[in-house]
Amino acid sequence: MTTNPTMNPTSTATPVRAGRREWTALGVLMLPLLLVSMDVSVLYFATPAISADLRPSGTQQLWIFDIYGFVLAGLLMTMGSLGDRVGRRRLLLMGAAAFGGASLLAAYADSAETLIAARAVLGIGGATLMPSTMALLRTMFTDPAQRAKAIGLWSGVMTGGIALGSVMSGILVEHFWWGSVFLVNLPAMALLLVLGPVLLPESKNPAPGRFDWLSVPLSLAAVLPVIYGLKKITSEGWHPQYVLCITVGLLFAALFAHRQRTGTSPLIPPALFRGHGFTPALVLTLVCAFGMMGSAVFTTQYLQSVLGKSPLEAALWSLLPSVLIGIAGPVATQLVQRGVHRGYVVAAGFAVSAAGYGLLSLAGTDSLWLVLAAAGVLACGAVMVLSQLTDLAMSGAPVERAGTASSLLETGTEFGGALGMAVLGSIGTALYRHGMPDTAPAESRETLGGALAGAAHMPGRAGASLLATAREAFTGGMQGAAIAGAVILALAAVGAAVTLRRIEVRQK
Repeated sequence: MTTNPTMNPTSTATPVRAGRREWTALGVLMLPLLLVSMDVSVLYFATPAISADLRPSGTQQLWIFDIYGFVLAGLLMTMGSLGDRVGRRRLLLMGAAAFGGASLLAAYADSAETLIAARAVLGIGGATLMPSTMALLRTMFTDPAQRAKAIGLWSGVMTGGIALGSVMSGILVEHFWWGSVFLVNLPAMALLLVLGPVLLPESKNPAPGRFDWLSVPLSLAAVLPVIYGLKKITSEGWHPQYVLCITVGLLFAALFAHRQRTGTSPLIPPALFRGHGFTPALVLTLVCAFGMMGSAVFTTQYLQSVLGKSPLEAALWSLLPSVLIGIAGPVATQLVQRGVHRGYVVAAGFAVSAAGYGLLSLAGTDSLWLVLAAAGVLACGAVMVLSQLTDLAMSGAPVERAGTASSLLETGTEFGGALGMAVLGSIGTALYRHGMPDTAPAESRETLGGALAGAAHMPGRAGASLLATAREAFTGGMQGAAIAGAVILALAAVGAAVTLRRIEVRQK
């Protein structure tokens, strides 16, 4: 298939099968997608070196970590809508240039303030890249079967990138300086800037209306406080200020929704939610992200603090479950294309993830392989779900709104992940505290990290006893949270089967 680079694919003409050019373009799009997802965790092992070199304050160090994710989540909806208006390829290339330039600035930052600013620009670039890649994929692959395969690959790369980021940073920091974790972005972005204009079609909404600038700060005020509050609750508990933060965000979300319903040219058109299958796909995507990210709170701590692995060892072990991710999306796609109803495939994916949580609930304090198997099974189920829900949502959304639809799915993923970490993390923390004796030091009763720090300052047998008790309590908390996760995902499996059973994907 030869694609006109200036086309606006908004018609419902008979789908044309993609050829070598489109599949090559998909490969080019996978590189920036992989790097954007890796940047969520790429500072994991670089923190000690950054702290020694730049000497950030405690607050600055937190912002070095968090600013990327906050800006990314806050701007997804804006950038998705903007891409529909100015052109997805144009926005993608602008984002690639910004991402590459910010990576260079971050690599050679000579102060914490510069690094924070560079990470913020990386978040802006990431917010343009993520919805643009999916929107372009939607326009390049008009054949439903080919689009489903492409989206399966997209989902696997997106999920695997987060796990790969921490390992990549550990290897690079061990052999080079900390700035190298950012320089790896440059070749991929340069390749995208060179090949993108040649391989990627330009597409946009031919009649977008005026851009609603007031909705941009409203969307930021809705998304950022909620994400911030949920992340803080995960690490510090349900303090009133974080609950208030979430409440403020929800109030702004109500104002944002009201403006979208009543505005003449809304950032997020309400009609999008009436698309065939879009709203169920969005809700179920949030639930899937809830389960997927909720488990990450425990498995990372388990490998390091319960089994005593070093950070790099833990990251390398955590790559093993990712091996299975690559086959989950294509398997789900094949099942649908061979006649299995999509609702049942999604339900099966939720059931597989619930089984992963079931395995995790059986883990003891020395269950490395069981925990890794649980993580692998859970991730496989999640990729099965995400690949099919993404295809359902994008197939049901008008092609001229592909960027907006993609950005809503990704924003839902951010919300679901943060909510899963907060809720399941809180369950685990409550059970941990219940399992610790009243005679233990106060900091040891709060977190496993506090127990590890306290045990280091206690004489031999007393310290060993405290560590054994704390590890048992943490494992018990993980088991309880895993049971809760399994129940939620099992209910989602039933809900998916019932909700999606009568939905037939519109093929454009």
